[in-house]
Amino acid sequence: MSGETAGTQTVQEGARLIDGSAVAKKVRDQVAVDVAALRARGVVPGLTVVLVGDDPASAVYVGGKEKASREAGMAGETIRLPSTTSQAELLALIDQLNHDETVHGILVQMPLPKQIDPETVIDRISPTKDVDGFHPVNVGKLLIGNTDGFVPCTPAGVQVLLGEYGVRTSGAHCVVIGRSTIVGKPMAALMMQPGPLADATVTVCHSRTRDLAEQTRQADILIAAVGRAQLVTAPMVKPGAVVIDVGMNRIADASTKSGTRLVGDVDFEDVRRVASLITPVPRGVGPMTIAMLLRNTVTAAQRSVRA
Repeated sequence: MSGETAGTQTVQEGARLIDGSAVAKKVRDQVAVDVAALRARGVVPGLTVVLVGDDPASAVYVGGKEKASREAGMAGETIRLPSTTSQAELLALIDQLNHDETVHGILVQMPLPKQIDPETVIDRISPTKDVDGFHPVNVGKLLIGNTDGFVPCTPAGVQVLLGEYGVRTSGAHCVVIGRSTIVGKPMAALMMQPGPLADATVTVCHSRTRDLAEQTRQADILIAAVGRAQLVTAPMVKPGAVVIDVGMNRIADASTKSGTRLVGDVDFEDVRRVASLITPVPRGVGPMTIAMLLRNTVTAAQRSVRA
């Protein structure tokens, strides 16, 4: 990938596309190499995903994780539980997985049925096996800049994309739209840390931000992760900015067979006229999430060998 400088590129005939699928493949290829090295030492990295209930979207997503882990040579297992599963039953399963030396990564798919408190479940997963990076211990490590924890997969993937496309982050103004614990907050924490692919000045915007456009127009790097279809339009973007679209929203589209289509939080066709680099939806940030999940799992396995 050729080098870029955030916020200073000359825009010609629209933004260059950031190919998340290609970068994700590069990450997964390296994961496969690392898995092979571990297997040669008698260690097979294991990722166990727990799915409670029968949410169709979750089932598809979980299936993708299992397939990807096995393609990388890892042990990928999905434990499917009925929607009537009690919180105590789920916690008992997590305890079992925490003590299973063949399981290096544990992921409980969200959302959970209403009788189960997600925070209690996340807190129960061992921080050393929390490859989603949501346990309070890992959240705290990220915030203070301790690198021996796990970073949530989507923000970590965004950072890798910026690096692969040579985006200069040091000293850049990075505006994050969204303050979720899954993307917005960890994304901001990552970008403000000292070091490579960070050292940015970070502004976090959300539903109570006054004059959102005034904030976003200052961004050298604009990261949209708010879950509102096509919220960001061209007048909201600084010419030459790097635009990362984390959103995945379905909108009506009578021209498609399903009657819907997938769009991001950014009005892609409008914004690509002024941005220098932009992620499409799909095939932008999405493929990176699973790739980084696999990388976190391999890291967990490597640490277990050194422990």
